[in-house]
Order: sequence, then structure tokens, then C-alpha cells
Amino acid sequence: MVIQGLQKLTLLDYPGKVACTVFTAGCNFRCPFCHNASLVIDTYKNEEISLEEVYSYLKKRQGILDGVCVTGGEPLIQHGIEEFLGNIKEMGYAVKLDTNGSFPEKLKKIVSAGLVDYVAMDIKNSRESYGKTIGIEGYDTGNVEKSIQYLRSGSVPYEFRTTVVQEFHRRSDFESIGKWIEGADKYYLQQFVDSGDLIQDGLHGYNKDIMNQALEVVKKSVQMAELRGL
Repeated sequence: MVIQGLQKLTLLDYPGKVACTVFTAGCNFRCPFCHNASLVIDTYKNEEISLEEVYSYLKKRQGILDGVCVTGGEPLIQHGIEEFLGNIKEMGYAVKLDTNGSFPEKLKKIVSAGLVDYVAMDIKNSRESYGKTIGIEGYDTGNVEKSIQYLRSGSVPYEFRTTVVQEFHRRSDFESIGKWIEGADKYYLQQFVDSGDLIQDGLHGYNKDIMNQALEVVKKSVQMAELRGL
């Protein structure tokens, strides 16, 4: 496990819970709008946080925090992720996993073992636009589709979410995404905000009116769709 960030308190990252967030380093995608670029492309420059420090903090916060969010980067590229999640569960915490959905077999293994209580999976764009959106031209979305199908089977509470960026998302993309995840339990359109730590500069979010228009498009297929970040 390579951990390079620990947010000690969040009321936003884990729906309905007081939690902390653990940031793992590295990702197999290169989304230009990634708001944690330093975790993805400059991992060698960052100071690592030891597992002992994380576990020590969590032990001190037992009974105060409800849950732990594990995000990245992409947590499922980490060797030892199963043991890490298991140790958190043994302390009595609920676990939320953020993932890009590109490792369906590992996702299934972790869920089947009861190591996560909630999964938030990014839907980067429509199938047609996936490659350019994740910085990998010609990307085969097969694994992403397998993860979508698996989560929709109801094995664990989940949400899908898309960060909406002017330079990458059009109305036709939302129509396509809506059909792709039709009937999903929860789907959030998140307004892009420049974190100052991006892979590509010069990107923009849509205003509230356009975001609401996008929401109406996806609601034709996903009734439980909402906006986030406005």
C-alpha cells in the first residue's frame, strides 16, 4: 500500500457518515481533469504516510468516526488493498471505496469478502468518448462495463458519478451515459472545479443552467440522478 494523503475529517465524502479519507497513490488512467494529479503523475515527489500512522489515527478515532473513504488515484491498483480494508473493518469502521471501475474482478473479490460497505464508481463519459476523457485513446471499456453490471446486480450499495467538464462532455454524451447505466440506484453529475492540481490546465466547468439541462437528459433513463457540487 502506498498512501500519500489523509484527510482526518470529512462530512461530504461518505454519504450520511462522519468519516476520514485515505488517498492512495497511482492510477492507470490519466484523466486531464483529475483533481489529484500529484497522486497520479508525481507520486515519487510526495511524502508517504505509513500504514502504522493511518492505523494509529483510526484506533484513536474509534467511536468518533463512523467510516473511512478509500480513494486515490485508483485504490484497486494497490498490492495489499484487501488486507488494508480488512484491518479497517476489524476496527469497526464502515468502508467506502472510490474506483474507476477498470478492475472488475478485484472489485468483486473485495465486495464478496465483505470488505466494503459502499462503492462510488466514476463513469468518465460515454463509451464513444471514454478514451479521450481518460487520456488513453482507443481504451476498451469492457472492464468498466463489467463493473457497471456487477454493481447494478445489487451486491453492495453504490453510486455512479460523472465529473462534468466543458471540454469533454456534450449533450449526446449524457444521453449515451443515461442509457448505459439505465435504472442505476444513484447517479450524480458533479460540477468540475479547478483544484489547482490538474493534469491539464485550461479546463472549465459548466454553469448551473447547463448542469440542470444535463440532469434532465440523464433523468430520462436514471430517475435517481442528482447534481453535486453546485
